[in-house]
Amino acid sequence: MNKALGKNWILLRGLARESGHWGAFVPLLQAAFPDAQITLLDLPGTGCFHRETTPTTINAITGSVRDCAMDQGALQRPATILALSLGAMVAWEWMRSYPGDICGAVLMNTSFADVSPFYRRLRWQSYIDFIALATMRDVHERESGILRLTSNRRSQRKQTLRAWENIQNKHPISLKNSFRQIIAAATYRPGNIKPEQPVLLLNGLGDRLVAPACSEAIHKKWDLELRKHLWAGHDLTLDDGAWVVMQLKNWLNQE
Repeated sequence: MNKALGKNWILLRGLARESGHWGAFVPLLQAAFPDAQITLLDLPGTGCFHRETTPTTINAITGSVRDCAMDQGALQRPATILALSLGAMVAWEWMRSYPGDICGAVLMNTSFADVSPFYRRLRWQSYIDFIALATMRDVHERESGILRLTSNRRSQRKQTLRAWENIQNKHPISLKNSFRQIIAAATYRPGNIKPEQPVLLLNGLGDRLVAPACSEAIHKKWDLELRKHLWAGHDLTLDDGAWVVMQLKNWLNQE
């Protein structure tokens, strides 16, 4: 086993989401790895950086996130990245551009433009819904719609919605930054080089935002291990955080 894996976690969220959206998953992860350092990083334009303008390339977003990690002392030893969707693209670029920073990565429900066609990367059925949600002014209605689109978990939905409304009221992501993130995600083409670090892919077969076939395509192209959740949606750690933690522990034990 790579002794550095799982000792220093960096967590990255996805499109129009911030570190606060990890919610109850963070204490679950900490309980599973009690001696590990866990750092939650916001992408530019979200969370504590919501007043900033989001870059329109994954490369530029990666540079910004890396600078933040360095400022927080999160790169004093090699990091294991756990990342969702857009955050997973940043993780992949980080591994390629700064391989000394990262000792491994777990990528959830992600996709790449040069691996999967656009109509799978953001399912066409969700285009109208997503655009309507992004332009909606009412915070309750918008967050409720995003929750329905990204999560299949019905228990604690009211509690989750309340937490998400509070996050949006505190750190509102602008419509401009949401679309700039979409541009960055839609145009990311990592090429054919496989990262040197071990990578685990996780996906939810109930994902209605990004087709599960996208993770399958990455798995096949680079011969990476892929583990599938039978019913979870796009927000995999919200729908079944315990399952995600179990996959992390099993993966680390075999590396």
